[in-house]
Amino acid sequence: MKTKLSLLLIALSFAGMVQAQKKTYNQPLADSLAKLVAVDQIAAYIPTGEYKKLSREQWDRFKDSVFTNHQKIMENVFKRYGYPGFDLVGQKGSNHFWLMVQHCDKWPAFQQQILDAMKPEVLKKNADAKNFAYLTDRVNINTGKKQIYGTQMTYNTKLCQAIPRPLTDSANVNERRYEVGLEAIEEYQNSMSQMHFEMNKAGYEKRGITKPKLVAVPAKPTT
Repeated sequence: MKTKLSLLLIALSFAGMVQAQKKTYNQPLADSLAKLVAVDQIAAYIPTGEYKKLSREQWDRFKDSVFTNHQKIMENVFKRYGYPGFDLVGQKGSNHFWLMVQHCDKWPAFQQQILDAMKPEVLKKNADAKNFAYLTDRVNINTGKKQIYGTQMTYNTKLCQAIPRPLTDSANVNERRYEVGLEAIEEYQNSMSQMHFEMNKAGYEKRGITKPKLVAVPAKPTT
């Protein structure tokens, strides 16, 4: 009887710890992340609208100021809440946080810190496995290692074609991508080639290139 009571008390204590670890949804934080990511997306792409008036130097300063400011904010968010998963800020909010961390390339140690904290949340299905794959590759590239999932591309501007940056075990990359919910690397490569073409369309058309160079996409194996 004493043993059963002890086990019950342990179980109740553990249940209390689990409850304490659950985070309450934070709408103000989710709203703040949405506002920040809107600016992040402006800085992450080519200048549009009023930003077209900026010189190259002015645009680079703007981008640097955005990413530097956001890194400080994301670091403060992380120190206060840990990795903001779906439970804290919803799927969109968690994605917004990840996306801004993804652009903190000047701070690879910070990206690694977030990646380490993100892993258990992915295992609990409280964070996106695809985002984890993207950040894994980003950290590896930024620390001089080969990427694992093939999410980071460079471009052959003579052909307008996206090419994966150095990749480990390329023969099995699609198997790893499928495990986290990503499409085949060839399909992703083509989408990035198309995006690159659209972003630089005027320059390519001046050189007589009217479309990107695409690669054949393999059929996804059936399970």
